[in-house]
Amino acid sequence: MAERYLFIDRDGTLVEEPADEQVDTFEKIRYLPGVFTHLGEIVRRLDYKLVMVTNQDGLGTPANPEKRFWPVHTRILETLAGEGIIFEEVLIDRSFAHEGLDTRKPATGLLQSYLNGKADLGHSYVIGDRESDMELARNLGCRGIRIWQKAEGKRRNEEEERLKEKNGRGKIKGIRVVEKWEEVADYLVRSEMNAEVHRKSRETDIRVRVVLWGNGQSQIDTGIGFFDHMLDQLARHSGADIEIIVKGDLHVDEHHTVEDTAIVLGQALREAWGDLKGLQRFGFVLPMDDARAQVSIDLGGRPYLKWDAVFKREKIGELPTELLPHFFRSFADASRSTIHISATGKNEHHKAEAVFKALARALRQAWSGSVSENEIPTTKGMID
Repeated sequence: MAERYLFIDRDGTLVEEPADEQVDTFEKIRYLPGVFTHLGEIVRRLDYKLVMVTNQDGLGTPANPEKRFWPVHTRILETLAGEGIIFEEVLIDRSFAHEGLDTRKPATGLLQSYLNGKADLGHSYVIGDRESDMELARNLGCRGIRIWQKAEGKRRNEEEERLKEKNGRGKIKGIRVVEKWEEVADYLVRSEMNAEVHRKSRETDIRVRVVLWGNGQSQIDTGIGFFDHMLDQLARHSGADIEIIVKGDLHVDEHHTVEDTAIVLGQALREAWGDLKGLQRFGFVLPMDDARAQVSIDLGGRPYLKWDAVFKREKIGELPTELLPHFFRSFADASRSTIHISATGKNEHHKAEAVFKALARALRQAWSGSVSENEIPTTKGMID
């Protein structure tokens, strides 16, 4: 089975690159801030294997003698290994750029075994500080993470867009620009926070897939139009990507479809949250929209719903309003969350929509935080 890899540059990524672009004395070794803590966290929590890929101009020539290079390089590897950061392979190109050899990044000559089935490249990353590292990601068919110390706010987004355009949007899996190793760890750990749950009973056949740190995209088909609209709001305002496909016994009524969707969605989110390590756990949303909805949530493993909302219409679209508290109670039970909801307003559609939006934003707040902090938000040390 193909493995997932992180192909990591050395100079400028693991150690700071000096002005002369050669780390050839012990005094020049300066590790990037956070590399031990956060790359170590990646190694401990995720199943990536590590490969170092580095260009060392003219290694073995008078311009870069081996007797100066190897003691320093060995020290770097030993220090990283002492922190649990061990490279399966170290690939070094010795050429100068003007030689144009296919072993020099961004060419892939040194990485043929990974191109020939050894690596799951679609789920692997190149991590480096140079544009050529992102070009290597494109050439390998994997994703790229650029550690760029100028990556602040708008400039970060502009740089991501520029690199995507330069490397061809259809040719590169994706590029992320970050400023420091903490952001690399957060991004990689968060990308693992997804789940897919399939539940089939006599009444319903439901498949739910969630990507917690997504783009708020959704694909919803429950057979109940207004219910689809509400679940779409949940995805859009939480930032999660949510896919829900339901085949229910609507010829009987809507009850089983709504209840079982809540159960499977709650189970999927609970699985994606995992042990809540590094997450905030709590979320609070104050009144919003013309219909005024308030939601607070605790992901701490205690299922409970407090519902304070009255709907006068029997149905909104094809969704019976009596099923709204039932949906949220089933969701609280399946996700093992405590949820308090209150809503007021004259327009029933707006009131229901405000509740779903408020829940989405409370959820987004609850699962925010720095997942690389490696702390579970409880004094007990674990959440059931």
